[in-house]
Amino acid sequence: MNMFKKIKQYLDEKTSLQEREINYIVEFFSLKNAKRNEILINQSEVCNNFYFINKGILRIFTLNSEGLEASRFFAFEGMFCTALPSFIDQKPAGEYLQSLEKSELLVCKRNDFYKLIKQFPEMDRIYREILELGFITSQKRIYGFQGFNALEKVKWTIENQPQILLRVSNKMAASYLGISPSTLSRAKARL
Repeated sequence: MNMFKKIKQYLDEKTSLQEREINYIVEFFSLKNAKRNEILINQSEVCNNFYFINKGILRIFTLNSEGLEASRFFAFEGMFCTALPSFIDQKPAGEYLQSLEKSELLVCKRNDFYKLIKQFPEMDRIYREILELGFITSQKRIYGFQGFNALEKVKWTIENQPQILLRVSNKMAASYLGISPSTLSRAKARL
């Protein structure tokens, strides 16, 4: 089926799985069409879904006590995304998972996902890569940003995650960078 084209391509490029194995794996994914700004997981829910993005953008964010949003992660087409801590430990997410655009998502239930990573070492490797990439990106962002001024943060984002500045609102990108939207605009103007 056409809805599986991107995930099949992803698995074909990232693994040495045979076509029949890839076809078997994708049968565990179902289609979800998410509306613009739809909350897929709220902070009090336990996350039981692993998403592959066919089309759209997903964002993970938190709200502070004053109701201000802090974006933590953005995922784009051809990427997997979930509220990982909750998905792993089965405790309330403490964060929100939201589709920023009208999105076409492939959803795999947690039990099925863990079954697949047990059954296919290649899926386990992909999962480990997702975990490692998420860890490395967050560490670089956290520790790198500590000593960066606004311009350096914007330059780092352009080099490492350019889609954020191209496809996400200034307000959300600024919350990800830990600066105000007006500071982000000024920094972008200086480039």
